[in-house]
Amino acid sequence: MTSRGSKVTARPSSEARAVARTQTLIKGTGGIGTVRKTTLPGGLRVVTETLPSVRSATFGIWAHVGSRDETPSLNGATHYLEHLLFKRTGRRSALDISAAIDAVGGEMNAFTAKEYTCYYARVLDTDLPLAIDVVCDMLTGSLIVEEDVDVERGAILEEIAMTEDDPGDCVHDLFAHTMFGDNALGRPVLGTVDTVNALTADRIRRFYRKHYDPTHLVVACAGNVDHDKVVRQVRAAFEKAGALKNPDAQPIAPRDGSRTIRTFGKVELLGRKTEQAHVVLGMPGLARTDDRRWAMGVLNTALGGGMSSRLFQEVREKRGLAYSVYSYTSGFADCGLFGVYAGCRPSQVHDVLRICRDELDKVATDGLTDDEIARAIGQLRGSTVLGLEDTGALMNRIGKSELCWGEQMSVDDMLAKIAAVTPDEVRAVARDILGRRPSLSVIGPLKDKQAARLHDVVA
Repeated sequence: MTSRGSKVTARPSSEARAVARTQTLIKGTGGIGTVRKTTLPGGLRVVTETLPSVRSATFGIWAHVGSRDETPSLNGATHYLEHLLFKRTGRRSALDISAAIDAVGGEMNAFTAKEYTCYYARVLDTDLPLAIDVVCDMLTGSLIVEEDVDVERGAILEEIAMTEDDPGDCVHDLFAHTMFGDNALGRPVLGTVDTVNALTADRIRRFYRKHYDPTHLVVACAGNVDHDKVVRQVRAAFEKAGALKNPDAQPIAPRDGSRTIRTFGKVELLGRKTEQAHVVLGMPGLARTDDRRWAMGVLNTALGGGMSSRLFQEVREKRGLAYSVYSYTSGFADCGLFGVYAGCRPSQVHDVLRICRDELDKVATDGLTDDEIARAIGQLRGSTVLGLEDTGALMNRIGKSELCWGEQMSVDDMLAKIAAVTPDEVRAVARDILGRRPSLSVIGPLKDKQAARLHDVVA
């Protein structure tokens, strides 16, 4: 009993306090989809982009875990786990999982990167509930059993062998090691034969339980979808699996990185009996949150992003020294890479590298012309839009944005950022990035005298 005039306020329970929070992040206009986000009790985020004009939908779940989160002895565990989530759950066998999506003409896949992993299915909009049920079941109810680990080990070892048989692919792994050394960013996503052979079901199971908590996950769905329906279906699937146990749990923040190890002037040569020499010449780039990334994107496009780029014109069009030559950037939470790739005859490797190094030095010193910058801005704006013309690309954009940046940017805002890049900004980032001493990775049948001269390129 209380005295007259006093007021008693009941303390809400955890269940009452933990309610789903929904926000509209981007209002769709002029063919641009509406992006909405709901954070469920338990810390699970659900982001959708609604486009009523299409008849497909892509549903994905992004996990805040990549090869960067592995210890040396666990190298390859994230990718191994990606394979195992397709093997069996408490409700479905591996055949049941694949047959369910095949039966409706859909497609399902996954990929592992340095800082995240994604599982997704693309289906007709009417079959979206099935895709949600299957993918959520995989992420919450997978059974990591010894039998499946042993079977899948063989498949992963074959995948490693396939990569090693492709020197044009393998050289990028070598370049990461050249730049970052023997730390998580420098090790291959697939792992090595030794580390994969050493992984056990128990170790992978512990890795799964640690990194696939709902607070580490982002659900992303794009296409002809209803946000509220997607949220209800995802919530039902996770609650059925008992995955939303802690209603007060909050999503983890975007990754901010830890330490960055950068090397300068290092050369690594992997001798292989290949028809071509495959080279990557590069230097430290920008973190993905760096405000200069828009100028870096323009610089990269002008240097090696198309047939009119500096490198393509100088190496292929004018001299015919390589069929494939391009530049690229990779941005991580706290650092990045800029690289130039070329594949050429071993006898011409030094000519190709000399031209590439000369062009990088010229741009670092003199900058690009206004015409080159204007053309690169137009190319980058066009490729940005054309690359988002299907629901899979849209799902990738909103899922990665939420996981890596914790926010969404509309296509119009992205185009505006690119258009706002000035020649001075491009020249400034060129001086900073391209003015650094490069490192070099080479795979090919180089003779001793050729190998000895490689250090001259980075001197």
